[in-house]
Parts: sequence; C-alpha cells; structure tokens
Amino acid sequence: MPIKPEDLTRAAELLNGLRTELSKAVVGQREAVDQTLVALVASGHVLIEGVPGLGKTLLARALAKAMTLKYARVQFTPDLMPSDITGHSVFDAAARGESANGIGALRVHRGPVFTNLLLADEINRAPAKTQSALLEVMQEYQVTLEGQTLKLPRPFMVLATQNPIDTEGTYPLPEAQLDRFLFKIDIGYPTHEEETAIIRRATERQIGDQLSLDGIEPRLDERLMLALQEMASLVRTDERVADYAVRIMRATRQWPGLSSGAGPRGAIALVRAARASALLQARDFVTPDDIKGHVLPALRHRVMLAPDAQLEGRHVDELLRDALDSVEAPRL
Repeated sequence: MPIKPEDLTRAAELLNGLRTELSKAVVGQREAVDQTLVALVASGHVLIEGVPGLGKTLLARALAKAMTLKYARVQFTPDLMPSDITGHSVFDAAARGESANGIGALRVHRGPVFTNLLLADEINRAPAKTQSALLEVMQEYQVTLEGQTLKLPRPFMVLATQNPIDTEGTYPLPEAQLDRFLFKIDIGYPTHEEETAIIRRATERQIGDQLSLDGIEPRLDERLMLALQEMASLVRTDERVADYAVRIMRATRQWPGLSSGAGPRGAIALVRAARASALLQARDFVTPDDIKGHVLPALRHRVMLAPDAQLEGRHVDELLRDALDSVEAPRL
C-alpha cells in the first residue's frame, strides 16, 4: 500500500521537530542524534559507546523528555541481579484462596523493563549473567516470570550506554546481545566550538554541572510513534537494494583483517535502518545511499577484528569502509 505524499511530509516534519528538541540539550553530535532517531523509527535498540562525559546519558534523557512515553533508567553495576531488571515474584500472605492451604499467593512484581524507553546506563559494568536478562526483552518484547509470559508495552526501545571495554571495571557484552542492537553508535569528542558551548550551558545560572532539559517540549506520543514505525515498514525496498545489503554482508565475511563477518541480522538491520532514513527524508523508497550511510553503526558491533589487525592498530570502521568500497552499488 503506497504512502500518501501528505503523510510522508507530516512524518518528516514530526521527526525534524523531534531532532530540534534534542538539539536544545545535546550540543553537536548531529550524527549520533540522527542515528538514534533512525533506530527509534525502525523500532530498533541502540548501544552508545564513548568515554565518560560525552553526553551519552544526556541524549537518552533528552529523547525521553521529547516524547510523552514511559521512561525508566537502570544503572548497571557489578552487583545488579537479573531480577532487578525484569522483575520477580513475591509472596503475598494477605491473598486468600490461591495457594494449597488457601492462604497466601505469589504476586509478580514487574521490573523497570516494563516501559517504552529503557535507559540501560553503563550496561557493560554488569556481568554477562545480568546483561543476558535483556536478551528475551530485546528480541521478543516480552518477559517470562514464574512461567507467565508478560508482553512489554509498545513502542519499546533499549538505549544502552557503555564505556570502552578497556575502562577499568567493565565487561564485554556477549555476542548474542550485541546482535540484538540495531546500531552501535560511537560518540567522540566535540569540536572546540561545541565544547565551548557545552561549558557555557553547564555553567551559566546552573548549580552543579547537570545540563538542563527545561527547554525541551514533547513532540511525539505513543500513538504517533507507532504510526511512524508502521509507516516506515511500508517504505519500498527494491530487490536490487536488498541484494546490495546482502553483498555488503558477504564481503565482510571474507575481508582481510576481519576474523568474523556480519550474519543475516546485519542485512536485516541495514534495510530496516534504510527505510527509517528514507522516511526522515520524506521518501517512500530506499536508495543505495540509505544503505551505505548506515553500514558503520549497523555492522561495527557485528564483526570482529582479526588478531593481526588488532596488533597493527587497525579500527573496525576502517576495515568496514574498505569492504563497502569494494561492493558496487546498484543504479536504480
């Protein structure tokens, strides 16, 4: 079913308005903001990596305030338990008629994942057992507690932040969990002008160093967000463009310097991201440039550097660009 031109225009206006609200809190980092919006429209999860103090948590907080959606934050720590995330059962002695002796019953206490936007802050500070509690949540959009399957509200997005794994007290995320993230976004240092603007915002009429979110106005609600995600699913993808995404995946599997290439989920992520990107630009069709523009965030966490490449100081993004350049884009 084709998307009406007026609906495309309205969708782009809403998303550009959301971008404007985020820019009121997040100075610079335009690429990270745009990639987060693409993931949101594609109904995908995002992992944001960067050294402390670059605005990873600020971006998540600003996104939550710019939408009238339920929001929860979990600070990941080494002693965090899986039940602290998904929930647990408690015995209610006051309940009657539900246990074998007619007194008391188990009650399910829902964890913070039962929300629309979940900020998993410093996710790699918790061990793998706790991180894996999000596997079912991120893939199936549900939680199983005491044999009960509980559906999560939609839309639902995990926005996780992490420090580089060589930072003291961090754990690498399991590969199975990394694959659940649509994007891995790298946040770098701001420019001189941007850093000056950050300092000005954080110090003028401010107590402490917390950047204010007071100027952000809500632009999207649950109904509009679901409508945008549904519209993105209707964006047309030519078979030649889908084939282009697959050829990029296959190139990573045999590229020198990569010991492990991207799997099928990588191509799926590229197409999903490309459709959302087209919608942000008020288009109802995907171009090869939409695919090409999201190769790095969609694949950098799905491939693995070979040991010799690590010794040479090569970077995943560099090798991915080389692999991308070797694949001929279709002409539509």
